[in-house]
Amino acid sequence: MNTENPKHTHVKIVRHVVPDPIITPVKPRSDTFHHISQVVSQKLGSPTAFALAVLLIVAWIITGPFFDYSDTWQLVINTTTTIVTFLMVFAIQNTQNRDAKAMQLKLNELIKSSRSARTEFVDIEDLSDNELDILQGQFKIIHEKFESKRNKGL
Repeated sequence: MNTENPKHTHVKIVRHVVPDPIITPVKPRSDTFHHISQVVSQKLGSPTAFALAVLLIVAWIITGPFFDYSDTWQLVINTTTTIVTFLMVFAIQNTQNRDAKAMQLKLNELIKSSRSARTEFVDIEDLSDNELDILQGQFKIIHEKFESKRNKGL
């Protein structure tokens, strides 16, 4: 005789927890442009590079009288600075893009690891300016409430 009620069957749910895979960054075989951009940004962002640029400009100014401040004399500095600026834009932008991406990944990892953090902030950089302004307003209100509670406690 079967005493079990078919309407009340118990199902044991076994939840298998799969740990997040550990992702180890692999250095690419050849990322020449990134390497060059980093080296250029580091070297040309140094005080030595600034001093050399100032010396170059001073030397250019000193040579003015020897070339009678000609159009060619002016063209040399204009062309040189234009070319250097043009190339530096790409090197600096590449370095900044990679740094920003690395920072976002680090912040995403911190958000993911914090139980109290709102995970919707992981992709916050994709929000519109208006949505970011709304969030900033919300944080201002939170900060003001925190400050008022803290001031009352004093």
